[in-house]
Amino acid sequence: MSTALRSLAAEQHGAGDAAGRGLACHRHGAVIGTAWGGLTTEAIDSTSNDVFAIDQVPFHQLFPRVAAVIHHGGAGTVAAGRPQVVCPFVADRPFWGQRVHDLGVAPAPVGQRHLDVDRLAAAIEQAVRDTRLASAATRLGRQVRAEDGVREAVRQLETIAARRS
Repeated sequence: MSTALRSLAAEQHGAGDAAGRGLACHRHGAVIGTAWGGLTTEAIDSTSNDVFAIDQVPFHQLFPRVAAVIHHGGAGTVAAGRPQVVCPFVADRPFWGQRVHDLGVAPAPVGQRHLDVDRLAAAIEQAVRDTRLASAATRLGRQVRAEDGVREAVRQLETIAARRS
């Protein structure tokens, strides 16, 4: 399991503690990225040997190896093909949190105002145990990785530009 709630910590006092305790209470190993956003290893419950805090980790290498990814709602995380727990807090993140839930790869998002240990732990447990989420995440991840997003974006922009000329 991996969590990328780093950016959430700056917005939500106690997010690191909630993440650490939420992860520890279900007894699955976890990696928490702490590189920026105010989350420190001290903010994570150090009483659990199951939770490992790391400053930097390449997500594209870590995410495919974990049971689930807990994150702030960036759309690109679906490429990993893993079930997700989304804790959105700004900009388009609530939209993407709801979208991955609607696509069947995540439980309902746990928004900033509702983020607490119990809700986070329940969402983590669902993400780890629900085989339907895992199957849907694998399929969606495969589909996203197969796309040539840059080529398609260029094609779309050229089409729009041609219509305006």
